[in-house]
Amino acid sequence: MTINVNIDLGYEFEVNASAKDVFDVLSDVPTSASFFPKVDKLTDLGSDVYRWEMAKIGIAQINLQTIYASKYVANRAKGTVVWTPVQGEGNALVSGSWKITDKKTSTLIVLQITGDLTLPLPGLMKMVVAPVVEAEFEKMIEQYIANLTQRFGGEV
Repeated sequence: MTINVNIDLGYEFEVNASAKDVFDVLSDVPTSASFFPKVDKLTDLGSDVYRWEMAKIGIAQINLQTIYASKYVANRAKGTVVWTPVQGEGNALVSGSWKITDKKTSTLIVLQITGDLTLPLPGLMKMVVAPVVEAEFEKMIEQYIANLTQRFGGEV
């Protein structure tokens, strides 16, 4: 038996770095991933596809691990980095995008991320597990943004 947990998050923040610096960090997946908390392993599968293996999280007697792969497409002219899920890799489908806008003295960053996690648990566990998984994912994204903001010289 499995349960599905859907996550849909959006963030917007402005930093004291140049759009070029921001793009250079966010478009380089291993560099960007180095700021993401609880990444157990990042594997380059070739052709701009990366498999993420997150650290296990424990909830009571249950240990959950999220594993997924996404294909990344960076477009400097548009100021975008977009990732789409790769089917058949792990237990989640994760997609999203960075939109980087040059504001002359700062850079506006917009993050959209969606995830569909499949967890090997009985359906009755969904009411208990889904909110915990959603909160943990949101906490990791917020820490990721805080780490990136620090790298980019602080928020405007």
